Amino acid sequence: PSATCCELMSTQIHPTAFVEDGAVLGENVTIGPFCHVGPHSQIGDSSVLMSHAVITGYTELGAGCTLHPHAVLGGVPQVIGFETTPESRLVVGEKCVFREHTTAHSGMPKFGGLTTIGDNCFVMIGAHIAHDNHIGNNVVMANNVSLAGHISVGDNVWFGGLAAVHQFSRIGRNAFIGGGAIVVEDVIPFGSVVGNHAKLAGLNMVGLKRRGFSKADIRDIRAAYKAIFLGEGLFKDRLDQTAQDYADNPLAMEIITFIREGDRPICKPA
Repeated sequence: PSATCCELMSTQIHPTAFVEDGAVLGENVTIGPFCHVGPHSQIGDSSVLMSHAVITGYTELGAGCTLHPHAVLGGVPQVIGFETTPESRLVVGEKCVFREHTTAHSGMPKFGGLTTIGDNCFVMIGAHIAHDNHIGNNVVMANNVSLAGHISVGDNVWFGGLAAVHQFSRIGRNAFIGGGAIVVEDVIPFGSVVGNHAKLAGLNMVGLKRRGFSKADIRDIRAAYKAIFLGEGLFKDRLDQTAQDYADNPLAMEIITFIREGDRPICKPA
């Protein structure tokens, strides 16, 4: 272990673990058997690495995180010929859980070089977060979810098992991605998508209720959704009309702004 580790008497490092010189460990950190912590890693207070977990590259792990066996954080992007560089980083928030065999990669310098994961995220067995992703808070990824590069995920998004998302996609906050969905278009905030290729199946009503949205809020979101996606005429005209009708409603305008800001197709109903 490094000198930094030795100075933190409350930190526990198993004799078989390898913590390289230069690694910075907070207080009350636990490093289990056969773990590897690279020389450019920073681990926040009270985080736990179970057996065989790996933190490599230029990675910052927030306080109170847990890595289960064989989770690997900070690997270089899966780009042929790419090598580790200080400009390629991964930053993880607090109280995140990475279950067995999960992976999260650092960013590519020419795109900013940073992959970020917010607070309180729960990443289940075998899930993958690729380079240059920006994941919000309270995101849940079930088993074997696969996110390609350059994806933006808002707060409180839930991914069902085996879902996959195309690179450069955006997923708005409080959306739900159904199990096995193959997402190749942007998903609006509060939306629920299913299928291969995924189609918009309505609103994430369960998620909205769990997050404490009022009946009035849900009513407004539903009305705006119907006006945008289920009305008559061209999609652009419906969007413009809804923007006029709901100009004073921030939740409706969140959906409209999300659609207008993107440069990729929006996932729509079948």
